[in-house]
Amino acid sequence: MGLSALLALANCDETLTSSVVPQPRPAASAPEPNAYVPPSAASQDLARFYQRVERDLVTRGLLRTDGGGPDTPYDASDLERNFETIAFYSEYPDHAVTATAYTTEGQLSRWSGPVRVQAEFAPTVPPEMRAQDTAQVEAFTARLARLTDHPISVVSRKANFHVFFAGKDDSAYVVSRMKQLIPGIDQPVLDLIANPRANIDCFVIASPTNLSPHRFVRAVVLIRAELPDLMRRSCIHEEMAQGLGLSNDSPAARPSIFNDDDEFALLTSHDEKLLTMLYDPRLEPGVTVENARPVVRIIARELMGQPL
Repeated sequence: MGLSALLALANCDETLTSSVVPQPRPAASAPEPNAYVPPSAASQDLARFYQRVERDLVTRGLLRTDGGGPDTPYDASDLERNFETIAFYSEYPDHAVTATAYTTEGQLSRWSGPVRVQAEFAPTVPPEMRAQDTAQVEAFTARLARLTDHPISVVSRKANFHVFFAGKDDSAYVVSRMKQLIPGIDQPVLDLIANPRANIDCFVIASPTNLSPHRFVRAVVLIRAELPDLMRRSCIHEEMAQGLGLSNDSPAARPSIFNDDDEFALLTSHDEKLLTMLYDPRLEPGVTVENARPVVRIIARELMGQPL
């Protein structure tokens, strides 16, 4: 009723001043689709829970940020073994978290074309957190590009590697975006996105094409906005690296973030070498673990400075 009255009044004013050239009115700017919305009480409770978890882990000497040291030695044989486990197999062999029906166990999967990274934020992520997380994603993207010598860069449009930060209240927004970004995404994945299990802080979905099941063309990382700073940075490091092709975890990998024991929060010297190995041109996407072993052995020894 009020809107109709305002429109009628505007039309009347134009009629009364028809001898005067009407001045253009500035168009009202549409609100951004992910404009900030304060989180709910439940989301704030979850944030406090994760703060307690982070404090507990750090108190126990976990979530290390030193990248490894004298207490975590490793040699070329360790690197070779861990690379085989982490790069040739999936953390989700039952495909509970996947966007493809192809089975690629025992074969190398990675990107062949340029990786274009963009951070995206759901409505409940505060502006100051958006700025901080964007800076972290940009810095880590540059690091990944150096380690892999692969074209990996941050973009503002036409991304194919999205890093999402979203809170407990943002399920509908994120599910809608996932449907746009990954056509044909499996329903179990959407269910997981809408209602993440309590033990899942973050995860990545990397998908290839039907014709090239070992060459990734799209990836989406999802990170809980309720996580405190160190746990959020840890998610950035692990999930972005996994989205490049280091898809598995191994309890034997140390020092490494590809280990579910939470000892290390950030990419280690060991993990840097895994990424370099993954994108070595002597290894091709789709190569089997058996055929790759002789080459992996050579690369591991080169990186460690050990004789063949």
